[in-house]
Amino acid sequence: MVEATLPTFGAVLVTAAVDSINPCAIGVILLLVATLIKQDRKRDILKVGGIYVATVYLTYFFAGLGILHFLVGLPVQLANYITTGVAMLVIAGGLLEIKDFFWYGKGTSLMIPEEYAEKIADKMDSLTLLSAIGLGIFVAAVELPCTGGPYLAILTVLSQQGINLTAYGLMALYNLIFVMPLILIVAASYLGSYKVSEMKEWKHMNKAKMRLGAGLLMIFLGWILLLLATGIVRFG
Repeated sequence: MVEATLPTFGAVLVTAAVDSINPCAIGVILLLVATLIKQDRKRDILKVGGIYVATVYLTYFFAGLGILHFLVGLPVQLANYITTGVAMLVIAGGLLEIKDFFWYGKGTSLMIPEEYAEKIADKMDSLTLLSAIGLGIFVAAVELPCTGGPYLAILTVLSQQGINLTAYGLMALYNLIFVMPLILIVAASYLGSYKVSEMKEWKHMNKAKMRLGAGLLMIFLGWILLLLATGIVRFG
């Protein structure tokens, strides 16, 4: 059997970068910014948008922390089965994402459910600093089917190395990279560097490509997890 050692830092960096260009997350922040501008509250974009992005970051971080501790606490043999199950789940999600490159929105998709999308839109009508926190938690939770695959794969990889400061640091880095496009959108909207309509048009033109990139990444990560479960690949 041939063993290969892959860099954990590189895996986290690349996965987070691809995962950050996500139509679900970008779509919600564009809706938030557009609502504030429509309400003639451009001065609040930094405050409300910043609180929202920070809440999304912290929600994903602490959710990941819970998952990581759960995975690390499993017996080794059971952990291998869980890793295999996660791999199959991530690969299935990747295939759905690739499907959306060719047939966007047709059949089953990793998208925010319509009923939740409507609730998100309703919550935009009365945006305050406090409601932005609630919105961030709510969106982070309902976005998981859309954004959770790569994150779950990375958490599974980190769990193989146990709980330590390095794992916490890599989780913090992953989530920072994930929210970076949201930070840039908030900043660009406040400064007037780009119009929201232009950013929405870019998202619409590229959403299928985003799905393709995420799908290919998820299939690759799923394959790596299968090799990890069999001991062929290890991270270090």
